[in-house]
Amino acid sequence: MELMKLEIVTPNGVIFDAEVKQVTLPGSEGEFGVLPKHATLVSLLDTGVIVIDKADGSEVAVAINSGYVKVDEEKTTCIVDGAVALSGDDSDLAKALEAAKELLKSTEASSTAIASAVSKVEQIGKSL
Repeated sequence: MELMKLEIVTPNGVIFDAEVKQVTLPGSEGEFGVLPKHATLVSLLDTGVIVIDKADGSEVAVAINSGYVKVDEEKTTCIVDGAVALSGDDSDLAKALEAAKELLKSTEASSTAIASAVSKVEQIGKSL
């Protein structure tokens, strides 16, 4: 199974750095997926949720408010202004879900993008 390195960086430092199967990103023109050996690109990221399929088969979601992504064949790097990881035990997850909703609502994105991202965060909370 081919893997690629994914790195998510905020102003406070690196919040995710691991080998992954794929990642789905909230691009400014819509969601898009990245697999290993993807063509090189640079794109704006909009308010939304990054969904990561880890090498062990688990899934991690990270709510972001905006940023950029640079993709090449071996590595994907997301540089975001703010991010909240949505994983952990129930008490941590509840706090993370609330923090993610606040992060998303504080952005200057369109109300449609915010509503869509908040809805996705709520769905993640219900499925865990």
